[in-house]
Amino acid sequence: MIQEKINHLRLQAEEFDTATPDALEQFRIHFLGKKGALQELFGALKAASPEEKREMGKPINELKLWLQEKYDSEKARLDEMASGREGESIDLTLDAYPVPLGGRHPLSVVRKRIIRIFDRLGYTVAEGPEIVDDWHNFTALNTPQDHPARDMQDTFYVQTNPDMILRTHTSPVQVGVMENQNPPIRIIAPGRVYRNETVSARAHCQFHQVEGLFVAEDVSFADLKQTLYFFVQELFGIGTEIRLRPSYFPFTEPSAEMDISCLICHGKGCAVCKHTGWVEILGCGMVDPAVLTNCRIDPEKYSGFAFGMGIERIAMLLFGLNDIRLFFENDVRFLKQFQSLS
Repeated sequence: MIQEKINHLRLQAEEFDTATPDALEQFRIHFLGKKGALQELFGALKAASPEEKREMGKPINELKLWLQEKYDSEKARLDEMASGREGESIDLTLDAYPVPLGGRHPLSVVRKRIIRIFDRLGYTVAEGPEIVDDWHNFTALNTPQDHPARDMQDTFYVQTNPDMILRTHTSPVQVGVMENQNPPIRIIAPGRVYRNETVSARAHCQFHQVEGLFVAEDVSFADLKQTLYFFVQELFGIGTEIRLRPSYFPFTEPSAEMDISCLICHGKGCAVCKHTGWVEILGCGMVDPAVLTNCRIDPEKYSGFAFGMGIERIAMLLFGLNDIRLFFENDVRFLKQFQSLS
């Protein structure tokens, strides 16, 4: 009984005149309206036996989809006729569709700015793999297996080869350059690094670094300080103050951490700088002679300095951000704010 009604409705819909907008509206009311034939069919299905419901439910839904598609296609045809473009797939007189322009990611913007500054000082960009062996990531950098400094960095190890790891810094690039190039060496090594840390507003398991290395004859700590001072003035603006605090890194001696005067409060003290007036941005120091020896460079003839900074931290300072996770969430609303930067 229900199948006969379905067949009758389909035949009636095929013969229904939809040549005008008014006729199409009558089609919609008669078949798809709240009191239309299709709703009567669903009502009849409710009163059917369970066996009939299982058998006829699918054909009724198929009829509903077919009626809706017929209505949509006829409406699109009538709309095209009303606009005077029947039979045309393209109107060549229309303006071109606007193509939305993208922009650089804020981390790419900051990375490029840093590279430009050091390029003016004669530094070249060096890159390397993100999966490295223990020698290049730790041992060559004066950090043997039993060295307590390994505890400073929680490392991701490759399960199939425990000697291979995700690099915890871009220093392996420096080791590779020193092993294959004779001094003088003047490079910066930007890239992504990984550490097994809990993701929070201030830390992430992946982030980006830029490390620098200068090895030549008669390189001193004064050269390091002047290089970093120039970098800060160029990136953060003239008048930004710096201070160097003694620190420890296994691959440099002496070692220091560098702070800049807070960009928010200008040294007066605020929540960003923890009311000290200073914000740490990088670590640095003179290359340890043992590292030069491991890389087949004569420490009696050559000396050098190295430094490293996190791009995310620099970007957060420049753009006034307080959550590192924003850089990795791909939120278009966040990224659109940086479209005008280069």
